[in-house]
Amino acid sequence: MTREQPNITPVPFKKLAEQAALLTGGHRLCAGCAESIIVRQVLMASRYPVVVVLGTGCLEVATTVYPSTAWEVPVLHCAFENAAATASGVQAAYRALRASNRLPLPELRVIVFAGDGGTYDIGLQSLSGALERGTRFTYVCLNNEGYMNTGIQRSSATPFGAETTTTPAGERTTGKIEWRKNLTDIIVAHDIPYIAQSAPSAYRPHDLKTKAAKAFEVDGPSFINVLSACTRGWRYEPAQTIAVTELAVETCYWPLFEVIGGKWRLNYKPHHKRPIRDWLAVQGRFQHLLQKPELIDEIQQRIDREWEALLQRCGESSR
Repeated sequence: MTREQPNITPVPFKKLAEQAALLTGGHRLCAGCAESIIVRQVLMASRYPVVVVLGTGCLEVATTVYPSTAWEVPVLHCAFENAAATASGVQAAYRALRASNRLPLPELRVIVFAGDGGTYDIGLQSLSGALERGTRFTYVCLNNEGYMNTGIQRSSATPFGAETTTTPAGERTTGKIEWRKNLTDIIVAHDIPYIAQSAPSAYRPHDLKTKAAKAFEVDGPSFINVLSACTRGWRYEPAQTIAVTELAVETCYWPLFEVIGGKWRLNYKPHHKRPIRDWLAVQGRFQHLLQKPELIDEIQQRIDREWEALLQRCGESSR
C-alpha cells in the first residue's frame, strides 16, 4: 500500500459549482440534513469514475426510493452490516474485469457511504476485515450520532448525556450514560494509509473535499469520519446545520485532523476554544443537561483531556 500522500491543490469553489451534480436534488433527505452536503463534496473530489456502495440508512432510504433515484453514478445498496465487504467485492470484480480486458476504464474508485450505526456498531467487523485485507476503497462514515433512520435510537457514536428514544432523559435518567466510542482511533490501529476527521464548514469549505481527494489517491484503504448534523435527532432549526457543526469544531468536540502513513496532523486549532456548553445549548437533545452543571463540567473535562492528547500526537502546543 502506498503510504505517502500527494499534494492536493484545492479547486476554487466557483469552478466546482460548474461541475455536474452526481447527487441530484429532489431526494427525500430532511431539510437541514448534512448528508447531502457531505456526499456532494466527496463526489466533487474524485477525478475518476466512481461506484458508490450504500449501507442501509438515511442516505440510502432517502435517495433510492423505487422507482426513483437521486444518483448519477452506479450505486449498490447492501445491508447495515456488510458495506465494506460489498466494496471489497466491487473492487475484486473491477480488478478481474480489467485483467481480462473486459473493462475499458483505466481507473475506478469505490466509495462507501454508511452511517454511524452501520459503521461504529453493526458493520465494524466487516469494515475491520476490509481494512486488514488492504482493499482499495474509501469509506465515509456519515456520523449523525445515532440510528436516526429507524427512530433516533442511541448508537455507540452517541455522546454522553444525549437524549434518544432508547436513552430518555427524566427524573431518574440523564440520557446516554456511556461516552461515545472513539472509532477513529480504532481505525488508526489498523495502520492504513489515510484516515481523517472532517465536518461541513462555511469557514473551511475545502477541508472535506481536500481530504476526500487525498483518500482517493492512496493505494489501499482510506477512511473519513464526518460529523453529519441531524436536525431531527439533534433537535435544532434546519437552517442552523452548518452553525451547529462549526460549534462542534470550535469547542474541540470534533477536531479536524488527518493520520497519513501513521503520522498525525492537526488541520485546525481554534484561536479561542469555546466551552462545550455553547454546543450543547443549541441542541434539544441536551437541554436537560443545562440544569446539571456538574455533568457539563464532566463532559468539558473529558473533551479537554482528549484535545490535549490529540495536540501531543500532532506535535502541537496547547497554546
